Amino acid sequence: MSEVQPLSGKHILLGLSGGVACYKVAELTRLLVKAGARVQVMMSAAAQAFITPTTLQALSGQAVYVDQWDARPDNAMAHINLSREADLMLIAPASADMLAKLALGRADELLSLTALARPRERCPLLVAPAMNREMWSHPATQRHVAQLLQDGTQVLGPASGDQACGEVGDGRMLEPHELFTLVVAAFEPKLLQGRRVLITAGPTYEAIDPVRGITNRSSGKMGFALARACADAGAEVCLVAGPVHLPTPLGVQRVDVLSAQDMHAAVMARAADCSVFIATAAVADWRPAQAHEQKLKKNAEAGQAKLPQLELAENPDILAQVARLPAAPFCVGFAAESHDLLKHAREKLVRKQVPLIVANIGPATFGQDDNALLLVDARGQRELSRADKLSLARELVRDIALRLDQP
Repeated sequence: MSEVQPLSGKHILLGLSGGVACYKVAELTRLLVKAGARVQVMMSAAAQAFITPTTLQALSGQAVYVDQWDARPDNAMAHINLSREADLMLIAPASADMLAKLALGRADELLSLTALARPRERCPLLVAPAMNREMWSHPATQRHVAQLLQDGTQVLGPASGDQACGEVGDGRMLEPHELFTLVVAAFEPKLLQGRRVLITAGPTYEAIDPVRGITNRSSGKMGFALARACADAGAEVCLVAGPVHLPTPLGVQRVDVLSAQDMHAAVMARAADCSVFIATAAVADWRPAQAHEQKLKKNAEAGQAKLPQLELAENPDILAQVARLPAAPFCVGFAAESHDLLKHAREKLVRKQVPLIVANIGPATFGQDDNALLLVDARGQRELSRADKLSLARELVRDIALRLDQP
């Protein structure tokens, strides 16, 4: 499978103002270029005290601009030319001084001048603040941020944590991979803007005793990819996750659960407030009727072990119960099968009484980074060819958005 380049053909204008966080921009530039973007770097005088233009030129493959009086363009108007070529402008790090300039519309150096001159309707401005916690919390900075938000600027972060000055608090610039994720998201159509989406992901774990349990091989990767795709599409996303070790997608509320009953309680407490419910979790159908308080031990007599007898109880059907709510959200079920994929998916569609089932061959996808899906509804079925799970998630989001728009 070829490497996915989500920013292929995109032209990104990357501006650096002064701050220790400039060191993170080297890795961010590498990520953007690897994703297929053409990255044009511009730097303030202060930024050059922290990282050299030579470093960023080597990583971007483009000459770096550092002066509004740069004579390389034929018309000597780098701020016009560069902003007209760009699909997006990101200033990272954005210092307190830079935020003030942008909020006030000042244009006394290259970055603020270019931001002011860009065509706002087709070149969005994103800023990643980076500064000391006291500078970030100062009323003047907060006024400037509020003005930028009102003007349509996207403010990415900041994060909280250790700062270069030795203090701890808000003001850290987001990490390169987080900024990269948000840049990719900025190009995604906001098909689910204003929607609340509830997603389940991963396996459940049904305890037999304190050390053993019933579970399955679901990694949760498809559900987490869907959470990211829905958030990128503008939705407010709540992700109810079984026991998996995956990072929470940016902007997603996460609720960790263990058993099917835990997941059922978490979902039913939130389902009525959502417009879409996507049940990707591989919920255990059964649980031990009684979990033992102590580890079950082998009872060896005459060289033979006595096998414990486990009585099973059926777990609640989360998807079916949500679908039966008086004002049920649009419900999407997942079916992980081992054979007869279409047959079992269509049976599940009828049994659960939901508008859409997404089916796949479980053993071929558990733990993998790619998948192939079969979308089944009352009218027929449609295949989504094998691809990385995030690409499939974005395609599924587009499909769901179209269904939501239908009368």
